[in-house]
Amino acid sequence: MAQNEIVLVDTSVWINHFNGILSKKTKLLHNLLEHEAEVVTCPPIIQELLQGIKDDNTYGFIKDYLIKSSILQIDFTQASIGAAELYRSLRKKGITIQKSFDCLIAYFAIYFNIPLLHNDKDFDLISKHSKLINYS
Repeated sequence: MAQNEIVLVDTSVWINHFNGILSKKTKLLHNLLEHEAEVVTCPPIIQELLQGIKDDNTYGFIKDYLIKSSILQIDFTQASIGAAELYRSLRKKGITIQKSFDCLIAYFAIYFNIPLLHNDKDFDLISKHSKLINYS
C-alpha cells in the first residue's frame, strides 16, 4: 500500500463492511483503514448508504461516520453532465449500465483520478471502457 493513498469506497463495499460481512473487498477496506489510507466518499454514496438504513440508531451512527470522513465535492451540475456523458459513451459502445447512479459515482473517481473499491459488475464494465481505475 502506497503512503498517502486515496481510495473512493463504493456503497457495495460499505454495506458489507457495516453488516460485518467478510469478503475480499471488505478485507481490502479494513486494510486501508488500518494503514490510515485516505478513504473517501462522495454525496451519491452517502445517499445510497443512508437511504437503505431502516433503523434510526444505525442511520445516525453511519451518517455521523460519513459526515466526519473526507467527502469529494464537485459542482452538482458538472457531475451530472459528466455522469451523463460517461453513460452515453458506454451506450455508444453497446454497454448498458444497469444503475445510472453508478456512472455518477464513477465520474467522481475519474474526475479526481482516484481508484474505486467496489463489489459491483457495473463498475467492472465502466472501467474496461473509460478512465475509471478499480482498486484491487
